[in-house]
Amino acid sequence: MKIICIGRNYVLHAKELNNPIPEKPVWFMKPQSAIITKNKPFFYPEFSQDIHFETELVYHICKVGKYIEERFAHTYYDAIGVGFDFTARDLQSEFKAKGLPWEPAKAFDGSAPISKFIPINEIDDVNNIQFSMKKNGTLMQQGNSKDMLFPIDKIISYVSQFLTIKMGDLIYTGTPAGVGPIEVGDKLEAFIGDKLMLKTSIK
Repeated sequence: MKIICIGRNYVLHAKELNNPIPEKPVWFMKPQSAIITKNKPFFYPEFSQDIHFETELVYHICKVGKYIEERFAHTYYDAIGVGFDFTARDLQSEFKAKGLPWEPAKAFDGSAPISKFIPINEIDDVNNIQFSMKKNGTLMQQGNSKDMLFPIDKIISYVSQFLTIKMGDLIYTGTPAGVGPIEVGDKLEAFIGDKLMLKTSIK
């Protein structure tokens, strides 16, 4: 199982970090050890002083595919959840300035808390999913899948040119504007519509 993450997939988020708007999906990966399930806490790592939250819709892959045509991509996922893509922003800025890979800033243990999943047949419109995030009860992020630069079907088609997607893989689809730092003691909540999906305490 692998975690495929899409970066800069919402225009306002790209602009808030002064990043160019991509012409093709920007993607990177996290290892299985990044996952936190069942609302377990996230423990702030010692190697960063500036961990940020990024709230994202997550799609669960249900079958194996390679070189998938966009028109068939919808058959390759069966459920949707929400997750946090924790990012060591200080490390990321350092590596970007040096032209180095991002993995230490993105792929560390515990950097991908994830909710339970909603079956796709319970979603009215995959391209119109409202989601949001609160920190300590204050609304911080709001997003909608319709605002993605690259919708999930296009993401699957593009990424599958490079690697085989397999049953159980997860695709994090990018974060809207409003990202920010977390501190020990914070409590994060993520929602799909009005449904509370994910709770993460920062320890």
